[in-house]
Amino acid sequence: DLHKLEEEFPEELVVVGVHVPKFDNEEETENIREAVLRYEIAHPVVNDAGKKLAREYQFRSWPTLVLIDPTGQYVGYLSGEGNYETLRTAIRQMIAWHTVEGTLDPRPVDFALERESVEPTPLRYPGKVLADEASQRLFIADSNHNRIVVATLEGELLETIGGVLPGNVDGDFSTARFDHPQGMTLHEGTLYVADTENHTLRAIDLEAKTVVTLAGTGSQARFRAAGGTLKTSALNSPWDLLVLDDVLYIAMAGPHQLWQHRLGSDRIEVFAGSGVEDIVDGPLEMAALAQPSGLATDGRAVYFVDSEGSAVRKATPGGSVQTVAGPRGMSRGAALFAFGDEDGKAKSARFQHPLGLARLGQQLIVADTYNHKLRAVRLDDGETTTWAGSGVDGDELSPLQLDEPAGVSVAGGQVYVADTNNHRILRIDPKTKAAVAIEIAGLEPVDMQAARAATPAAPPGDPAEKDSAE
Repeated sequence: DLHKLEEEFPEELVVVGVHVPKFDNEEETENIREAVLRYEIAHPVVNDAGKKLAREYQFRSWPTLVLIDPTGQYVGYLSGEGNYETLRTAIRQMIAWHTVEGTLDPRPVDFALERESVEPTPLRYPGKVLADEASQRLFIADSNHNRIVVATLEGELLETIGGVLPGNVDGDFSTARFDHPQGMTLHEGTLYVADTENHTLRAIDLEAKTVVTLAGTGSQARFRAAGGTLKTSALNSPWDLLVLDDVLYIAMAGPHQLWQHRLGSDRIEVFAGSGVEDIVDGPLEMAALAQPSGLATDGRAVYFVDSEGSAVRKATPGGSVQTVAGPRGMSRGAALFAFGDEDGKAKSARFQHPLGLARLGQQLIVADTYNHKLRAVRLDDGETTTWAGSGVDGDELSPLQLDEPAGVSVAGGQVYVADTNNHRILRIDPKTKAAVAIEIAGLEPVDMQAARAATPAAPPGDPAEKDSAE
């Protein structure tokens, strides 16, 4: 919504972001800079680490949007999502009034963007990784290059699918377009992709080398929809995928739910989660989730990480949702702030905004993103230990340092990690914990500034903008 308003009023509206941290990791300015780059934010951002501005503006919830008029007067605020029309109407009225009064200066304010000073890299903020032992292939969601990179497990480039500018286009590998894709799963020759910022699920036929849209309208669902037919149901930030018993499970981060689609059918629907953001166990339809972002399975249950609740959980088809490790049984909303970095018994273990999950034998490997670690959680009792990573963000391989890892996968007894802020994929030997960075031979750095400059922008509000080719 905010991006739409920025595009609609490029000369009259100036946006300043005030970052109010929830997690400890979000208090560090360099981490905020990485987030600005990763989410391609095109306005100034203040790191209000001490929450001074938050107190002055009586901030109570994320997001809060405040309107200030051209004379510096506070007009009002709105909290929550889905306020585009209200804000648009108010901004139009303010523009009309202050134009007549002569108090509106329409001259554009130019800001130097962080992305203008970064060096091109072969991968850019890879969000998820999928290692497949049977085909000896590695699938990488090269999220900020808006594409899928396919390589051998040893790092030889096989294919690039889509890219590099965002779009929502079906077609062959060279013409298809994605918008910051995340999780993937491979089933019977089809690679399913959570095309997160297009709010769609995509299906890639690896033999025919084609991409089609499986589900979603391309528009973000505004409310907690119950699903329906594949092509008419709007989705909301699908983040990861998993196939179990011919059912495609979706970590639908936006409405705090897990969704499901039986492959071959024309339906998609809620599998677990009431839509309330919290950590509450219970029957599938009554349990509360908090931004599920990573999936794994033991062949019976669907395990997932709730990033905003910093918990590892499982949902059993036909059963219930249970918390495996992390906060549980707290008063309403308290679990959303029960994060940290603590090993130990299931209930006392603490994570900080975990995003990735994979099964390794009788344990789960968790990409504990904001703790810059990988954690191991035993399936039988939830006992949690630090598995790899020093806990300090960095890029050393020995001793291993990670920087907000967001994806993890297992193949051939090896653990593959999307080390997101380091723009690399790692392979870790579970026996020795030795880590190597996989260099994708043949994958060249991408100059995103040049790619953007070479593509004319569509007029504000033009639907073709999302479909524009590279």
